[in-house]
Amino acid sequence: MIEKQELLNRMNEEKYRPMTIDELLASLHVSDDQVFSFLELLRKSELSGEIIITKKKRYALPKHVGLIRGTLQGNARGFGFVIPEEAEEKEKGDFFISPDNLHGAMDKDQVLVRPFPAGKGKGREGTVERVVVRENKTIVGTYQESKNFGFLVPDNLALGKDIYIHGKKTKGALQGQKVVGEIIKWPEGDRAAEGRIVEILGYPSDVGVDMLSIIKSFELPLDFPQNVLEEAKKIPQTLEDEDLSGRKDLRSLNTITIDGADARDLDDAVTLTRDAKGLYHLGVHIADVSHYVERGSLLDKEALKRATSVYFPDRVIPMLPVELSNGICSLNAGVDRLAMSCEMVIDQEGKVQSHDIHPSIIHVNERMTYGDVTVLLEEENKELSDRYGSVLPLLQDLATLRDILKTRRLNRGAIDFDFPEIKVVLNDKGEVTELKKRSRTVSESIIEECMLVANETVAEHLYWLEMPTVYRVHEDPSMEKLEKLNVTLKRYGLSVEKTGDVIEPRIYAALTQKIKGEPYEEELSIMLLRSMMHARYLPQSVGHFGLAASYYCHFTSPIRRYPDLFVHRSLKRIAQGVLKNKEEERWYQEAERASAISSDQELVAEQAEREAVNLKVVEYMVSQVGEVFEATISGVIASGFFVRLDNLAEGLVKVATLRDQYYNYDETSMAMVGERTGKTYRLGDKVTVQLVKANEELRQLDFEIVK
Repeated sequence: MIEKQELLNRMNEEKYRPMTIDELLASLHVSDDQVFSFLELLRKSELSGEIIITKKKRYALPKHVGLIRGTLQGNARGFGFVIPEEAEEKEKGDFFISPDNLHGAMDKDQVLVRPFPAGKGKGREGTVERVVVRENKTIVGTYQESKNFGFLVPDNLALGKDIYIHGKKTKGALQGQKVVGEIIKWPEGDRAAEGRIVEILGYPSDVGVDMLSIIKSFELPLDFPQNVLEEAKKIPQTLEDEDLSGRKDLRSLNTITIDGADARDLDDAVTLTRDAKGLYHLGVHIADVSHYVERGSLLDKEALKRATSVYFPDRVIPMLPVELSNGICSLNAGVDRLAMSCEMVIDQEGKVQSHDIHPSIIHVNERMTYGDVTVLLEEENKELSDRYGSVLPLLQDLATLRDILKTRRLNRGAIDFDFPEIKVVLNDKGEVTELKKRSRTVSESIIEECMLVANETVAEHLYWLEMPTVYRVHEDPSMEKLEKLNVTLKRYGLSVEKTGDVIEPRIYAALTQKIKGEPYEEELSIMLLRSMMHARYLPQSVGHFGLAASYYCHFTSPIRRYPDLFVHRSLKRIAQGVLKNKEEERWYQEAERASAISSDQELVAEQAEREAVNLKVVEYMVSQVGEVFEATISGVIASGFFVRLDNLAEGLVKVATLRDQYYNYDETSMAMVGERTGKTYRLGDKVTVQLVKANEELRQLDFEIVK
């Protein structure tokens, strides 16, 4: 049977010219019994815009007729930009699309765009020829009532126009309520889109409605389907004798977990001993979720669909039902639990001398918190020392091993960014009471280093056994991004050097060390981070640039990440013997699918979590409009510069509010430069600002400079 990729590869050949159906059938040697499925493949590929039919009924790629496929990025002011899909076109830049040339396309839609001849000194422009994939099936917004009809005003302002709602399709929504709408007629010309209300979320002031609106706008699955819940409830919450078969019994080891105080899904535990030669015997024991979530089960299908747990300030949307995530899979203290263990022997230089990966049964002796462990290791606290006397030597050895592992990792060129994170503290009413700056402590670093070395060990183990699995990869930065970064770094007397076409992680690592302690450290670190590729999942091991690791996977969080669950299954499959060709191909295809879905859902989760935090930050700052703050310039753009407060709240100082003189944007030096006096506002500068506006609808803070 002809696969889609084979068809696209054929059409991408330099000698290819648009063909009729008969010519394609002959060219690809399609047998008589495959004709129907091949015609179906052509139909689906044409509907998705991957191929097109010309006026002469010939099949071609969009580029053959001057069209470029991409994703529309809308704007509240009515225009948009199309971001090309193909790497070659992406390097040339986005297409500006005027309101008259959108032709009914909406934010996030996949479209085919026809370029205009570029004017001198102008960027690329084009017109949308066809919308090939509509992404906005449902829209979250506010219902505005009229006499016989209403409008849904989208929360996503990039969608532009409001959605018309006929009076009979309101579902009883009232003025000002947050609702979920479904589009039944797409926009066309000057005519607005039409829709109907499918769910009423409540008034914006109701507790939790703001978070619920974000959850619905990202189409995150809030509740588990009933049949999935029923499957979860059938799982015993205690161990049975048959569960212990084929497992190494590690219950005699002194085992601890270290997590946040409010964590309920505990999926990693550690053990550590030292032998007479001074070698460290580190055990990383991970909840054996794969024992309970069988491949192809309803639980498995739902877990893959979600791919990750999503964390909001007021709730968690878990990947697995509570019976698993907080119940039998969670490594709670005082009970026996099934685990997948990675036991490693590590020398004084931090090198793993040997390892053993196997199913196990463990017993957690103590459930520790990051806060308590940090106090035990860094302060004198008799109460905690008495309480945890039995594990204090273990903690001290873990701290020593952490230093060894981290030093080895940094010496090989791993990049160590340490950005402070913002923690939003809520009361029972969902109101923000505090914005806390959360930095990485020694206890968090201990667990991080233990998990990193286990992930690398498991990945290399699977790689050399040629077992298909899901790897965590981080590719080298693109040359285009590197060139842009170097333009800015030059202003600071810095640069990222490359050897030929190769960029080594240690060059980035050296830069992060060089800027430590400088006023612009955090801002340049962010720029370095943004210049790199986004880490993702692939069924091939291509290395991890940021960690300077040749092999890497996610093994340590199967309760909240699907790739980890897949890795556990791959490890167990090894024990069953060599895969036959068809089995290996099927397993690889499953890894490929799991990688793609997990990568996509990870991005959705990141965006949703960021949006939720931004909303709560603006909500908290509303009461402080008019107050004056000390801030740091964290970014400079043509329309102004961003400032960050000590509590990590961030907002914009618009250039129009700098009234002492006219300022020009200097992209090279990332600065605003005064035309008359040369006064400069530059990345990393300290400034005094006043909060003049906190716009909850736009999730935006506006500041002005105070002299």
